[in-house]
Amino acid sequence: MCSATAPADRDLNTRARIRDAAIHVFGEQGFDAGVRVVATAAGVSPGLVNHHFGSKQGLRAVCDEHVLDIIMTEKREVLTASGPGRMLLSLSRIDRYMPLVAYLVRSFQAGGELATSLFEHIVAGVEAYLEAGVAEGRVRPSRDPRARARYLAMESLGSTLLFLQMRTGTDGSVDYSRAIADMTDETMLPALEVYTEGLFTDSTMLDAYTHHSSPEERA
Repeated sequence: MCSATAPADRDLNTRARIRDAAIHVFGEQGFDAGVRVVATAAGVSPGLVNHHFGSKQGLRAVCDEHVLDIIMTEKREVLTASGPGRMLLSLSRIDRYMPLVAYLVRSFQAGGELATSLFEHIVAGVEAYLEAGVAEGRVRPSRDPRARARYLAMESLGSTLLFLQMRTGTDGSVDYSRAIADMTDETMLPALEVYTEGLFTDSTMLDAYTHHSSPEERA
């Protein structure tokens, strides 16, 4: 049997290797890092990076899509699993997500159109996996699924960015592995408590708001 990799397979593997190297490089160095740095990390020529992705912006777009797909798939699997084992497995593998977290942080710090687009895709992904949880009977339905997804995305990303900013050294470096592990230890219990048991003991405030914001009341 011939064990040589077919050209198409080699091409696909090279593309994935460049993408993964770019995620690490951009997460560690920010988006000022150039194509040449990514190429060196991937062990290829700068020309090959441009061949596969067209430009640095094209490479970023592919990285965005890949990071988002991994995170949303993981969230969906945790929410729709038949028991808590999937969540515990995810926690045990938290180190594998560090490059993705670093990449997301750098994306939102950089701002711009790609960051805005990434956030909107995150909101859509959150809405999708919450609806999957609703269909499985593990998540309560919402009066406004899109608004709930946007709030949860803002809350999660905002708290993560704040936590990591507080762990940033004077030289601008962050130990993402340690920081994310510490954040998980500090927030997992209260987050699960709030999401599972709620905060208020009655619906007085919700009832007042929904009544005040209803079309009939505004009229």
